[in-house]
Parts: sequence; C-alpha cells; structure tokens
Amino acid sequence: MTIGFIGAGSMGGAMIEGLIGSGTDPGDIVVKGGTHGTAAGLQEKLKFTLTDRYQDFKACRIIVVAVGTSALETVFKQLSQIVTKKNSVISVAAASSIAGMQQALGDQITVAHAIPNTPVSVGEGVIGVSYGSKLSDADKSLINQFLSKLGKIVETTDDQLGILGTVAGCSPAFIDVFIEALSDAGVLHGLPRKQAYEVAEQTLLGTAKLALKSGENPTVLKDAVTSPGGTTIKGIAALEKNGFRNAVIEAITAANNG
Repeated sequence: MTIGFIGAGSMGGAMIEGLIGSGTDPGDIVVKGGTHGTAAGLQEKLKFTLTDRYQDFKACRIIVVAVGTSALETVFKQLSQIVTKKNSVISVAAASSIAGMQQALGDQITVAHAIPNTPVSVGEGVIGVSYGSKLSDADKSLINQFLSKLGKIVETTDDQLGILGTVAGCSPAFIDVFIEALSDAGVLHGLPRKQAYEVAEQTLLGTAKLALKSGENPTVLKDAVTSPGGTTIKGIAALEKNGFRNAVIEAITAANNG
C-alpha cells in the first residue's frame, strides 16, 4: 500500500518516522514538502520518495495532509483535481473538519480527520480520529490499520476532536516539564543529572504502563502507594498546596482556547 504525505514538518515527519520504524517500506511512502527544505532533509535520512507533483499522489491509497492552516485551502484545491474513490484522505491539521474536507474534495471521497501527538514517531502515540459518514467498513478498517502502526487510536466525534487533541497533543510538552522538574529535584538532593533524568523518565513510563495494563482508576493506583502518614501522601499534600492539579487543568484550558 502506497502512502502519501503532503507536508513533512514536525507532525508529518513524526508520522513518517513512526511508520518506517514500524516496518513500512520507505519505498511505499511518497512525500511532498514545502518551501523550508524539511522534507528534503528528512528524505536523506529515511529514503522515502520525494516529489513536487500532486499527480504522484493519484496512486496513493492513503493521503495524509499535514500542513499548516494557511496552506490547507491550496492543498485541498489541488487534491480535488486528482483524488478518486480509490483514495482515502486523512487531514492531521487541527483547523480541518470533516464537513470542510467533504466540501473541498467532494462527498464521494473517503475522508478522516486525525489529531496525533509526537510520540507517534516511536510508535507510542495517541491518535484521535473522526471519520466521514461516507466511510465503508473496509475503508475504516484500512485507515485504522494504517494509524494503529503509530500508536493507540481513540475514535471520537469531530466536535470533540479538538479537546482530545489538546490533551494528547499538548501534554507531551507538559510532561517534559514535569520530567525536568523531577530531575531538578533529584539533582537538588544529590543525584547526578543523567541518572535523575533516567529515573524520572522510566518512572513515568512504568506508571503509565501499569495504569493501562491494570485498567484501574488512577485514584486507586495512587492510594496503593500512599500509606497513612507516609512520605508519598506528604508529597501529594505539597502538590495540592501548590496548585499542581489546578495548574494542569489551567494549562489544558489555556492551550485549548489558544
């Protein structure tokens, strides 16, 4: 299956890296970059096919639109001239909508709107996705097969895709800040910097895996390590005193309204 990417910036590039890392043949990926040269630099590293012609996407079973808002109208106008029922178009641009894509490309074209986060580059992303009403079961299965190579798919409605994308898409940066803060605390109390980062990163990874595997509510998992009068509950009390929970909620709200 040939996959096309229009745009190879931070998100398009992350998706391409994730696909190739999951075993997709670089020869099955066709990419059209913009004017910044990012795609050309990535092509030297990953060896996919680079093109500057929209005609080369006619043979792509899946076409991913990964461009900024200002380029969307131009890209969809170009695609409308070459796509057929044989193509499925997925936009990962936040400004897209299913209704807008159908209007631009035609009601007969299979479309989906997805919002991935950057961990797709290592196959551990979260991909929120909404589907056009014209999707057949076979088309939906094909898109899911493609996206599942990049991480966990969470299907939602188009009107909820924004907040889902904010939680999944912005929080990696917030988590990086948390990792940095944990590391700083370790260094403050004597740990070497490299070791402090390793401990913080592995702890977050292990905690997330435990939550996913157990299926338990996070409150239950928290309670399991907070003994009465113990060190952990004292730390949690300090987090609450300093507004940790509210700071996270406010960060997501600010990002979602931005």
